[in-house]
Amino acid sequence: MAKIPKQPSGRQKRIFLVEDHPVFRDGLAKLINAEKDFTVCGEAGDAKQGLKSIAKLKPDLAVVDLGLPGKSGLELIKEIRAAKILVKILVVSMFDEALYAQRVLRAGGDGYIMKQEDPEEIINAIRDVLDGHIYVTEDVFAAESTPKTIESQGSGLDLLTDSELEVLELLGQGKSTTEISSALGLTDAEVNKHTSGIRRKLKLNSTNALIRYAVCWVEGSAK
Repeated sequence: MAKIPKQPSGRQKRIFLVEDHPVFRDGLAKLINAEKDFTVCGEAGDAKQGLKSIAKLKPDLAVVDLGLPGKSGLELIKEIRAAKILVKILVVSMFDEALYAQRVLRAGGDGYIMKQEDPEEIINAIRDVLDGHIYVTEDVFAAESTPKTIESQGSGLDLLTDSELEVLELLGQGKSTTEISSALGLTDAEVNKHTSGIRRKLKLNSTNALIRYAVCWVEGSAK
């Protein structure tokens, strides 16, 4: 459920948070509200409430996590753009930027930064996006000319849905089905369904082959 919006004052930019981890969301809200020209106008813990509140509150910028329960942040971005809501979107996520930044930009996002970055850099990213720039690290721009980009890793990966890509990365990080379920807000059955879909699309004949592929893919993308 979205919190009661905080009323902006002066020329403050209004920012809405879509993040399902309360501790991180509260910390991010405090970080943003500490800036004199920013105010957090509302918060949501899932994509459904996020879309509804963003449409109603019309913030200047939405900060969106990718790993939301029920529906991913990427799907939320696509729904916001399909609804023609005029809002800047910055993804702040635990997922590797090298694997997801391009998908976020293609979906209509304006920037991508990882949660592990310094708080000061997160504020810089917010300012960059609000100023009309695309925010990603230099490594992502450099990767566009290498064979390690998502688009050039083979047609199999291009066929994966956003949720399947999230599952593939977590498999490559050594996560179990239960851990993946918890991280993405899915049931074990939904994770197993995604796993089967990944195997079929990548033409892998066993779960062990899928795990080996996932590990090699994550390690290779991080180089």
